[in-house]
Amino acid sequence: MVSPLFHSRWLAIRSRLGWLAVSLGLLAISGEVLAHAVAQGDKGYIQEITGIHLMSFIYLGAKHMVTGYDHLLFLLGVIFFLYRMQHIAIYVSLFALGHSTTMLLGVYFNVGINSYLIDAIIGLSIVYKALDNIGAYQRWFGFQPNTKAATLIFGFFHGFGLSTKIIEYDISTDGLIPNLLAFNVGVEIGQLIALAMILIMISFWRKSDSFFRHAYTANVAMMSAGFLLFGYQLTGYFVA
Repeated sequence: MVSPLFHSRWLAIRSRLGWLAVSLGLLAISGEVLAHAVAQGDKGYIQEITGIHLMSFIYLGAKHMVTGYDHLLFLLGVIFFLYRMQHIAIYVSLFALGHSTTMLLGVYFNVGINSYLIDAIIGLSIVYKALDNIGAYQRWFGFQPNTKAATLIFGFFHGFGLSTKIIEYDISTDGLIPNLLAFNVGVEIGQLIALAMILIMISFWRKSDSFFRHAYTANVAMMSAGFLLFGYQLTGYFVA
């Protein structure tokens, strides 16, 4: 007969393995996704069109955010322990401000960063937030970093990740500003859609007894995903 202690430990191990499998699955979706890229068909469309296409760029921006799992993981980390809507609004707005600023200015002034390096930093942003959520900085260093400043700063890096790709696609300068603004509007719409889905799922989870039991494991899984993304992109940088 299996002892209750062994059974409890096995359930804990199985839970951790399950979360890690989810992380690995997210990272293994495709090399294209891991490169923080726009879908291949959208890439061709961006390269071919000229002039103002507001609705098309709104759609592309929303699609990028909803399918950009690196953004979603970071957002999940940001709101994981936020319960009041006013606090969620503040942090999400800071992330949106950072993301929008560097995306728009990066493309307009043609300031690009190596895509592998910027995506590696984005991976580290996920690691940072997961460690923050499990109270690692308090235990290790005895102080709590400014979470609002960190959210804004990492928002800047997330925006550079997209602006770097857009620059690589050599988008037409004809209608550039309206199209970029439309794309940014789409990104914010996509962010609101993604945030709503995340909030619905996490709200249901918070009502169960398993939330606090598995909160640590969930953040370890997020941290693992961030490290895997970081390692993948850093390897790509040296190999490419």
